[in-house]
Amino acid sequence: MTQDYLRQRERRTGWMLLLPAVLVLLLVYAYPILRALGLSLFTENLSTNLEPVFSGLDNYGRMVQDGRFWLSLGNTAIFTAASLVLELVLGLGVALTLDQTFRGRGLVRTIAILPWALPTALIALAWRWIFNGEFGVWNDILLRLNIIASPVNWLGDPNWAMVGIIAADVWKTTSFVAILLLAGLQSISQDLYEAHAMDGATPLQSFRQITLPLIMPQILIAMLFRFAQAFGIFDLIQVMTGGGPGGATEMVSLYIYATVMRYLDFGYGAALVVVTFLILVAVVAIATFYLSKLRTATGVEE
Repeated sequence: MTQDYLRQRERRTGWMLLLPAVLVLLLVYAYPILRALGLSLFTENLSTNLEPVFSGLDNYGRMVQDGRFWLSLGNTAIFTAASLVLELVLGLGVALTLDQTFRGRGLVRTIAILPWALPTALIALAWRWIFNGEFGVWNDILLRLNIIASPVNWLGDPNWAMVGIIAADVWKTTSFVAILLLAGLQSISQDLYEAHAMDGATPLQSFRQITLPLIMPQILIAMLFRFAQAFGIFDLIQVMTGGGPGGATEMVSLYIYATVMRYLDFGYGAALVVVTFLILVAVVAIATFYLSKLRTATGVEE
Protein backbone atom coordinates (compact mmCIF):
# COMPACT_ATOMS: atom_id res chain seq x y z
CA MET A 1 0.00 0.00 0.00
CA THR A 2 1.30 3.43 -0.93
CA GLN A 3 1.72 6.24 1.52
CA ASP A 4 -1.03 8.25 -0.23
CA TYR A 5 -3.47 5.38 0.18
CA LEU A 6 -2.67 5.03 3.88
CA ARG A 7 -3.09 8.76 4.37
CA GLN A 8 -6.48 8.76 2.62
CA ARG A 9 -7.64 5.81 4.71
CA GLU A 10 -6.62 7.60 7.89
CA ARG A 11 -8.60 10.66 6.83
CA ARG A 12 -11.69 8.55 6.05
CA THR A 13 -11.39 6.88 9.43
CA GLY A 14 -11.06 10.25 11.11
CA TRP A 15 -14.18 11.56 9.41
CA MET A 16 -16.12 8.43 10.38
CA LEU A 17 -15.14 8.96 14.02
CA LEU A 18 -16.10 12.61 13.84
CA LEU A 19 -19.44 11.97 12.12
CA PRO A 20 -21.51 11.41 15.30
CA ALA A 21 -20.22 14.63 16.87
CA VAL A 22 -20.85 16.54 13.64
CA LEU A 23 -24.44 15.27 13.50
CA VAL A 24 -25.05 16.35 17.10
CA LEU A 25 -23.63 19.81 16.37
CA LEU A 26 -25.86 20.13 13.32
CA LEU A 27 -28.91 19.25 15.38
CA VAL A 28 -27.96 21.69 18.12
CA TYR A 29 -26.86 24.62 15.96
CA ALA A 30 -28.49 24.19 12.55
CA TYR A 31 -32.08 24.67 13.72
CA PRO A 32 -31.45 27.91 15.68
CA ILE A 33 -29.50 29.36 12.75
CA LEU A 34 -32.18 28.47 10.22
CA ARG A 35 -34.89 29.67 12.60
CA ALA A 36 -33.14 33.03 13.02
CA LEU A 37 -32.72 33.33 9.25
CA GLY A 38 -36.41 32.68 8.67
CA LEU A 39 -37.53 34.96 11.50
CA SER A 40 -35.38 37.80 10.14
CA LEU A 41 -37.67 37.94 7.09
CA PHE A 42 -40.68 38.77 9.25
CA THR A 43 -41.80 41.75 11.30
CA GLU A 44 -42.58 40.26 14.69
CA ASN A 45 -42.72 42.70 17.56
CA LEU A 46 -44.77 41.68 20.58
CA SER A 47 -45.01 45.28 21.78
CA THR A 48 -46.95 46.33 18.67
CA ASN A 49 -48.61 43.22 17.25
CA LEU A 50 -48.86 39.50 17.93
CA GLU A 51 -49.04 38.18 14.39
CA PRO A 52 -45.80 37.95 12.36
CA VAL A 53 -45.94 39.76 9.02
CA PHE A 54 -43.66 38.79 6.15
CA SER A 55 -41.48 41.79 5.32
CA GLY A 56 -38.70 40.30 3.19
CA LEU A 57 -35.44 42.16 3.59
CA ASP A 58 -36.96 45.15 5.38
CA ASN A 59 -35.19 44.29 8.63
CA TYR A 60 -31.83 44.32 6.84
CA GLY A 61 -32.66 47.62 5.18
CA ARG A 62 -33.54 49.01 8.59
CA MET A 63 -30.19 47.82 9.86
CA VAL A 64 -28.33 49.82 7.21
CA GLN A 65 -29.95 53.01 8.54
CA ASP A 66 -29.67 52.07 12.22
CA GLY A 67 -27.07 54.36 13.78
CA ARG A 68 -27.15 52.47 17.07
CA PHE A 69 -26.26 49.24 15.27
CA TRP A 70 -23.27 50.83 13.53
CA LEU A 71 -22.14 52.38 16.81
CA SER A 72 -22.30 49.02 18.57
CA LEU A 73 -20.51 47.35 15.66
CA GLY A 74 -17.78 49.98 15.80
CA ASN A 75 -17.44 49.53 19.56
CA THR A 76 -17.20 45.78 19.06
CA ALA A 77 -14.52 46.18 16.39
CA ILE A 78 -12.45 48.53 18.58
CA PHE A 79 -12.78 46.29 21.62
CA THR A 80 -11.93 43.14 19.65
CA ALA A 81 -8.94 44.62 17.82
CA ALA A 82 -7.41 46.24 20.92
CA SER A 83 -7.93 43.14 23.05
CA LEU A 84 -6.43 40.81 20.43
CA VAL A 85 -3.32 42.92 19.88
CA LEU A 86 -2.61 43.39 23.60
CA GLU A 87 -3.32 39.76 24.44
CA LEU A 88 -1.06 38.55 21.64
CA VAL A 89 1.87 40.74 22.71
CA LEU A 90 1.48 40.08 26.44
CA GLY A 91 0.59 36.41 25.94
CA LEU A 92 3.68 35.84 23.83
CA GLY A 93 5.83 37.49 26.50
CA VAL A 94 4.30 35.31 29.23
CA ALA A 95 4.69 32.18 27.08
CA LEU A 96 8.37 32.92 26.41
CA THR A 97 8.92 33.43 30.14
CA LEU A 98 7.15 30.22 31.12
CA ASP A 99 9.12 28.32 28.49
CA GLN A 100 12.34 29.03 30.38
CA THR A 101 13.74 26.64 32.99
CA PHE A 102 13.62 27.95 36.57
CA ARG A 103 12.65 26.72 40.02
CA GLY A 104 8.92 26.72 40.68
CA ARG A 105 8.03 26.84 37.00
CA GLY A 106 5.13 24.42 37.48
CA LEU A 107 3.63 26.59 40.22
CA VAL A 108 4.03 29.74 38.14
CA ARG A 109 2.29 28.07 35.19
CA THR A 110 -0.59 27.06 37.43
CA ILE A 111 -0.95 30.59 38.80
CA ALA A 112 -0.76 32.05 35.29
CA ILE A 113 -3.89 30.21 34.17
CA LEU A 114 -5.99 31.26 37.19
CA PRO A 115 -7.40 34.49 35.63
CA TRP A 116 -8.78 32.48 32.73
CA ALA A 117 -10.29 29.88 35.08
CA LEU A 118 -12.18 32.42 37.21
CA PRO A 119 -15.81 33.24 36.29
CA THR A 120 -16.08 36.26 34.00
CA ALA A 121 -18.88 37.86 36.05
CA LEU A 122 -16.71 37.69 39.17
CA ILE A 123 -13.78 39.26 37.33
CA ALA A 124 -16.07 41.99 36.00
CA LEU A 125 -17.30 42.82 39.51
CA ALA A 126 -13.73 43.02 40.78
CA TRP A 127 -12.66 45.36 37.98
CA ARG A 128 -15.80 47.45 38.43
CA TRP A 129 -14.70 48.10 42.00
CA ILE A 130 -11.11 48.74 40.93
CA PHE A 131 -12.33 51.52 38.61
CA ASN A 132 -14.94 52.83 41.04
CA GLY A 133 -14.95 56.63 41.03
CA GLU A 134 -15.12 57.02 44.82
CA PHE A 135 -13.60 53.92 46.41
CA GLY A 136 -11.60 52.36 43.57
CA VAL A 137 -8.05 51.11 44.04
CA TRP A 138 -6.96 52.59 40.71
CA ASN A 139 -7.92 56.11 41.80
CA ASP A 140 -6.16 55.60 45.13
CA ILE A 141 -2.92 54.56 43.42
CA LEU A 142 -2.97 57.49 41.00
CA LEU A 143 -3.77 59.95 43.79
CA ARG A 144 -0.86 58.68 45.88
CA LEU A 145 1.45 59.06 42.89
CA ASN A 146 0.12 62.61 42.26
CA ILE A 147 -0.84 61.64 38.72
CA ILE A 148 -4.40 62.90 39.18
CA ALA A 149 -5.61 65.70 41.46
CA SER A 150 -9.08 64.30 42.17
CA PRO A 151 -10.88 60.96 41.74
CA VAL A 152 -12.01 60.07 38.21
CA ASN A 153 -15.17 58.15 37.38
CA TRP A 154 -13.42 55.88 34.89
CA LEU A 155 -16.38 53.73 33.87
CA GLY A 156 -18.69 56.77 33.81
CA ASP A 157 -16.49 58.66 31.34
CA PRO A 158 -17.14 57.79 27.66
CA ASN A 159 -13.47 58.39 26.89
CA TRP A 160 -12.20 55.96 29.55
CA ALA A 161 -14.93 53.33 29.87
CA MET A 162 -13.72 51.43 26.79
CA VAL A 163 -10.17 51.43 28.15
CA GLY A 164 -11.45 49.99 31.41
CA ILE A 165 -13.28 47.05 29.86
CA ILE A 166 -10.36 46.32 27.53
CA ALA A 167 -8.01 46.24 30.54
CA ALA A 168 -10.32 43.80 32.35
CA ASP A 169 -10.61 41.53 29.32
CA VAL A 170 -6.86 41.54 28.66
CA TRP A 171 -6.13 40.69 32.30
CA LYS A 172 -8.48 37.71 32.18
CA THR A 173 -7.70 36.20 28.79
CA THR A 174 -3.98 36.86 28.27
CA SER A 175 -3.24 33.66 30.18
CA PHE A 176 -5.37 31.67 27.71
CA VAL A 177 -3.33 33.00 24.78
CA ALA A 178 -0.11 32.35 26.69
CA ILE A 179 -0.96 28.69 27.31
CA LEU A 180 -1.75 28.10 23.64
CA LEU A 181 1.49 29.76 22.54
CA LEU A 182 3.46 27.89 25.22
CA ALA A 183 2.31 24.61 23.68
CA GLY A 184 3.71 25.78 20.35
CA LEU A 185 7.01 26.87 21.89
CA GLN A 186 7.53 23.50 23.57
CA SER A 187 7.09 21.72 20.26
CA ILE A 188 10.17 23.44 18.81
CA SER A 189 13.33 21.36 19.00
CA GLN A 190 16.20 22.97 20.90
CA ASP A 191 18.57 21.61 18.27
CA LEU A 192 17.35 24.30 15.88
CA TYR A 193 18.37 27.05 18.30
CA GLU A 194 21.75 25.43 18.99
CA ALA A 195 22.53 25.07 15.29
CA HIS A 196 21.40 28.64 14.67
CA ALA A 197 23.60 29.92 17.49
CA MET A 198 26.60 28.05 16.08
CA ASP A 199 26.04 29.95 12.84
CA GLY A 200 26.43 33.18 14.79
CA ALA A 201 22.78 34.12 15.15
CA THR A 202 21.71 36.31 18.06
CA PRO A 203 18.72 35.40 20.30
CA LEU A 204 16.66 38.07 18.55
CA GLN A 205 17.47 36.61 15.16
CA SER A 206 16.55 33.14 16.41
CA PHE A 207 13.25 34.49 17.65
CA ARG A 208 12.46 36.13 14.32
CA GLN A 209 13.71 33.33 12.07
CA ILE A 210 12.78 30.22 14.08
CA THR A 211 10.31 30.90 16.87
CA LEU A 212 7.83 33.17 15.14
CA PRO A 213 7.50 31.14 11.90
CA LEU A 214 7.09 27.85 13.76
CA ILE A 215 4.47 29.08 16.26
CA MET A 216 2.52 31.06 13.67
CA PRO A 217 -0.18 28.35 13.43
CA GLN A 218 -0.65 28.50 17.22
CA ILE A 219 -0.81 32.30 17.06
CA LEU A 220 -3.50 32.14 14.40
CA ILE A 221 -5.49 29.54 16.36
CA ALA A 222 -5.27 31.62 19.54
CA MET A 223 -6.37 34.76 17.71
CA LEU A 224 -9.22 32.87 16.05
CA PHE A 225 -10.54 31.65 19.40
CA ARG A 226 -10.16 35.06 20.99
CA PHE A 227 -11.80 36.85 18.07
CA ALA A 228 -14.92 34.71 18.37
CA GLN A 229 -15.03 35.24 22.13
CA ALA A 230 -14.30 38.97 22.06
CA PHE A 231 -16.69 39.71 19.20
CA GLY A 232 -19.55 38.05 21.06
CA ILE A 233 -18.65 39.26 24.55
CA PHE A 234 -21.60 39.97 26.79
CA ASP A 235 -21.16 39.19 30.50
CA LEU A 236 -18.06 41.31 31.12
CA ILE A 237 -19.59 44.41 29.54
CA GLN A 238 -23.02 43.86 31.07
CA VAL A 239 -21.60 43.68 34.61
CA MET A 240 -19.02 46.47 34.29
CA THR A 241 -20.86 49.16 32.32
CA GLY A 242 -24.11 47.76 30.93
CA GLY A 243 -23.10 49.28 27.59
CA GLY A 244 -22.84 52.81 28.96
CA PRO A 245 -22.18 55.57 29.40
CA GLY A 246 -24.33 56.76 26.53
CA GLY A 247 -23.68 53.64 24.47
CA ALA A 248 -19.90 54.15 24.56
CA THR A 249 -19.29 50.49 25.43
CA GLU A 250 -22.40 48.89 23.92
CA MET A 251 -21.41 45.84 21.88
CA VAL A 252 -23.45 44.09 19.21
CA SER A 253 -24.33 41.32 21.66
CA LEU A 254 -25.78 43.82 24.13
CA TYR A 255 -27.74 45.55 21.37
CA ILE A 256 -29.19 42.22 20.25
CA TYR A 257 -30.12 41.41 23.84
CA ALA A 258 -31.85 44.76 24.27
CA THR A 259 -33.67 44.44 20.95
CA VAL A 260 -35.05 40.99 21.74
CA MET A 261 -35.52 41.00 25.51
CA ARG A 262 -36.32 44.66 26.19
CA TYR A 263 -38.06 45.84 23.03
CA LEU A 264 -39.47 42.38 22.08
CA ASP A 265 -38.54 43.02 18.44
CA PHE A 266 -37.84 39.43 17.43
CA GLY A 267 -37.69 39.97 13.68
CA TYR A 268 -35.11 42.73 13.81
CA GLY A 269 -33.20 40.94 16.56
CA ALA A 270 -33.01 37.84 14.36
CA ALA A 271 -31.64 39.96 11.50
CA LEU A 272 -28.94 41.31 13.83
CA VAL A 273 -28.07 37.76 14.82
CA VAL A 274 -27.80 36.64 11.19
CA VAL A 275 -25.50 39.52 10.21
CA THR A 276 -23.30 38.94 13.27
CA PHE A 277 -23.14 35.24 12.46
CA LEU A 278 -22.12 35.95 8.85
CA ILE A 279 -19.34 38.27 10.02
CA LEU A 280 -18.00 35.57 12.33
CA VAL A 281 -18.22 32.91 9.62
CA ALA A 282 -16.36 35.13 7.14
CA VAL A 283 -13.51 35.83 9.56
CA VAL A 284 -13.27 32.16 10.59
CA ALA A 285 -13.21 31.05 6.95
CA ILE A 286 -10.40 33.48 6.10
CA ALA A 287 -8.42 32.50 9.18
CA THR A 288 -8.89 28.79 8.46
CA PHE A 289 -7.65 29.28 4.91
CA TYR A 290 -4.47 30.98 6.09
CA LEU A 291 -4.05 28.40 8.85
CA SER A 292 -4.09 25.58 6.30
CA LYS A 293 -1.50 27.47 4.26
CA LEU A 294 0.70 27.91 7.33
CA ARG A 295 0.39 24.25 8.27
CA THR A 296 1.44 23.23 4.78
CA ALA A 297 4.35 25.72 4.76
CA THR A 298 5.66 24.56 8.16
CA GLY A 299 5.16 20.89 7.40
CA VAL A 300 2.64 20.25 10.16
CA GLU A 301 0.59 17.93 7.99
CA GLU A 302 3.53 15.70 7.21
